[in-house]
Amino acid sequence: MEISATGRLEVRISAADVGKRVSIRRLSEPGAPGEKFTDTVGVLTSWDHGVLLITRKSGETVRIAESSLVAGKVVPAAPARRRGPAATYEELARAAARAWRPVESERLGEWELRAAAGFTRRANSVLPLGDPGLPLDAALVAVRRWYGERGLPAYIQTATGADGTQELLCAELERRGWVREVTAELWIGALAPVADRAEGSGVVLSRTADEAWLARYQRKGVSEVALKVLGSGPSVWFATVPGEGGVPAAIGRCVVDGRWASFAAVEVDPALRRRGLATTVLAALARRALDEGASAAWLQVESDNAAARALYAGMGFGAHHAYHHYRAPESGGGGHLRPSRAESAPGSPQNSGARPS
Repeated sequence: MEISATGRLEVRISAADVGKRVSIRRLSEPGAPGEKFTDTVGVLTSWDHGVLLITRKSGETVRIAESSLVAGKVVPAAPARRRGPAATYEELARAAARAWRPVESERLGEWELRAAAGFTRRANSVLPLGDPGLPLDAALVAVRRWYGERGLPAYIQTATGADGTQELLCAELERRGWVREVTAELWIGALAPVADRAEGSGVVLSRTADEAWLARYQRKGVSEVALKVLGSGPSVWFATVPGEGGVPAAIGRCVVDGRWASFAAVEVDPALRRRGLATTVLAALARRALDEGASAAWLQVESDNAAARALYAGMGFGAHHAYHHYRAPESGGGGHLRPSRAESAPGSPQNSGARPS
């Protein structure tokens, strides 16, 4: 915290610092016996009528009364990673978008409106990288109209927790009644340690998701639209560990895109969990990605899945940013997003358990 020449803590932020990352110390219960201090770090998203809103890395919004402030300062963005790959939010957001393409898209300024008949939120939401070319309220009207014409709810995908992410947009959406339905994290790490985790033997790699792969991924089958999304990306690979009855023991999906490899759709037969099959699938896909020139990897993981986080941390992955899907209030069209695990990496070392995202 900032300390004056007299040794006292000082508040060295103001409403002019909205949009900047700040560190704040406040009294938990001003005036109460045994007062305690609470520290909060995040993006200052508003300072109105004596109340500050701070958006933390996780996307959580904290309300702080101006009267409770003890100290505060603007802090620099997080330092570059010293281990593993370094990446900007925009680079990762664009790589993630290329790895999971919609069947229809349209530009609204620098925003991309994406639709895929309701198959997963990521393929049916706005990616707002930059200026929509309209005032925000007008842009949101255009977004709702575009999705309404397709019978879909209007979603906007945002991110928090890294330099260049969208804490201010999140705050503006929440102020307008948009509801955050899904939050997860995008983790990054070096690719070689993943390949070294297991031999990857017994894994069959293919350019297409055949009937056997789909039988493990989604037993009731998928639509033509879903198949297009699954097969989208610069260099897509599907991994299969053969099993009994024509249904694989485990599957996975990888998209290689320049230096990046993404892992998703890792599923394991429930009867064969805790045997390292998910790690074997990831290792085989990682080796293929290394052969194609990739050096880094990213995946998505839910914040409450301790087993998955422990597995990925052991492979050298670490959280880069959180991402969220905001749904328009009382969004018209009556469309429903069909659940899919394909766009998330394994939710645990044994099985994906991933929620729709």
